[in-house]
Amino acid sequence: MSRHNLCIAVAIVVVVSCFAFVGCGKRGPEPPPPAPAGSETKAAAPGKIFTIGMSQCNLGEPWREQMNADLATEAAKHPEIKMIFKDAQNKTEDQQTQVREFIAQGVDLIIISPKESVPLTKPVGEAMDKGIPVIVLDRAIEGDKYTCFIGADNVKIGREAGKEMVKLLGGKGNVVELKGLMTSTPGQDRHNGFMEGIKGSDIKVIFDADCAWLQDHAQNEMKSALSRFDKIDGVFGANDPSAYGAYNAAKQEGKGREKTIRFVGVDSLPKEGVQYVKSGYLQATLQYPTCAPEAIDAALKILNKQPVEKKITLGTRLFTNENAEKGGEEIP
Repeated sequence: MSRHNLCIAVAIVVVVSCFAFVGCGKRGPEPPPPAPAGSETKAAAPGKIFTIGMSQCNLGEPWREQMNADLATEAAKHPEIKMIFKDAQNKTEDQQTQVREFIAQGVDLIIISPKESVPLTKPVGEAMDKGIPVIVLDRAIEGDKYTCFIGADNVKIGREAGKEMVKLLGGKGNVVELKGLMTSTPGQDRHNGFMEGIKGSDIKVIFDADCAWLQDHAQNEMKSALSRFDKIDGVFGANDPSAYGAYNAAKQEGKGREKTIRFVGVDSLPKEGVQYVKSGYLQATLQYPTCAPEAIDAALKILNKQPVEKKITLGTRLFTNENAEKGGEEIP
């Protein structure tokens, strides 16, 4: 073979080798065999994380602090849930904004405990229009444009408080009513129920005030009542802080009137209302559940496309000086 032909042959071998190498590079390594069914590889695929936005009307009331704490505790049992909490600080406009922020963030579900019924109706409706389900806790909104409402029967609770007051006072006496926020449905319902409960007796409401659920407001209003009326036999506080604020006002007056006035409240938190009853500050308290376990249960059903009831009504218990140590008495 001539030198010229040898060079041509070598060049051909080099070119062919290069094409072979490139072709192998394109094929790459052989894929691994498929993992057997039920193996760790298959189970490692990440699951769906659901984001839930919670708008609390305020955290100035111990009952609402407990609601948020209970929601966080229940949600922590489910790793597929991520909670975002917002505090409206008792400002309706801020709570409206919070709902719209949740809509803009594209959360999977909204839980709201409204400050006021009417002003929060429209933002909740906007969330529903965007396909975001809404669970309303404690205070209802107008209409039925929401996914689920969870709360206790506030008329029944107020009525039972009235009946207990009749029992405590022997059917007659002068009573102070320290109302909850009267632009909210619980405030209205507990008042209406209380009036039903004392109907037919000789109990008279001689002083009333909207205390917006706040202990310091109730304490100040009770001071006014004490200065105006020499004979006060009972106080109905729409929540336990109001009843306890009234007790403090009577005690601070220094005339021993806290020992002759009967105090009845609502909420029955273990470290608040129930403890006040055990300590003798209140004579009775009616339970209002925080709704938290039921809310998380309903949320999971909704997010997993399971049916939930439109309205879930929770029960109540009566705690008195006689039964508080035994866990109260369920009211049928």
